[in-house]
Amino acid sequence: MRQTTVAGQFYPQNPKSLKKELNRCFKDVAISEEPILGAVVPHAGYVYSGEVAAHAYAKLPKADTYILFGPNHTGYGSPVALSQDSWVTPLGVVEADREIGKHLAGTIIDFDELAHHFEHSIEVQIPFLQHRFGSDFSILPICMGLQDEETSMEVGTEVARAVKATGKKVVFIASSDFTHYQPDSVARDQDSYLIEAILDMDIPEFYRRKEERNISACGFGPIAAMLAASKELGASKASLIKYATSGDVSEDTSGVVGYAAITIE
Repeated sequence: MRQTTVAGQFYPQNPKSLKKELNRCFKDVAISEEPILGAVVPHAGYVYSGEVAAHAYAKLPKADTYILFGPNHTGYGSPVALSQDSWVTPLGVVEADREIGKHLAGTIIDFDELAHHFEHSIEVQIPFLQHRFGSDFSILPICMGLQDEETSMEVGTEVARAVKATGKKVVFIASSDFTHYQPDSVARDQDSYLIEAILDMDIPEFYRRKEERNISACGFGPIAAMLAASKELGASKASLIKYATSGDVSEDTSGVVGYAAITIE
């Protein structure tokens, strides 16, 4: 059982307070289930990025399993780590999809819980899924410390292969913030340049642009893995639903973090 690590920090620990905060995030967002295969969502504290995340989650369809790719901020565990534990949040327990997991045995993806123990990038996504879909779904959390292009493409391709083998309906979710701690105008310019490559679903160009401008998006590997997996299942269109920075909330524009909600179908 994987217990919460950042409840009380990134989001409220009290279930009633958490439900209230999630309702705030979704307050001005229309729920409309669409045939989405993939998404990019932020992973900051809900007060900063929750509304942006809600714009993507509002469009997700009901699926058997939500496959969550997140960066490894802590350095613990295997370079590419799959969790098969049950995950607990203040809203209840979510089970891992062990059937898809079995099909990943022997791949580049290791079965390793340590990488997930203190990592927030995937944990903060689960209450959004619980808010939308209750408890009738599974998750497949994959934490990526290794995020180079070759690894990320292989991770996405292997996961898509495992999904096809089970015939399950899935959505791939990449957890990433964008530019970190730059002036607001710089962050918006940098992120617009990088997001353009995501909207073109061009993974090599995405890496080229990130390197060219040294853009500090933390979950670039998860984004690439999500794109690769979505394309394997036939996705051909990407849309930017919402972009914002932490400065929109804090009103401090001297050093912001960029957040985007992007959907793939």
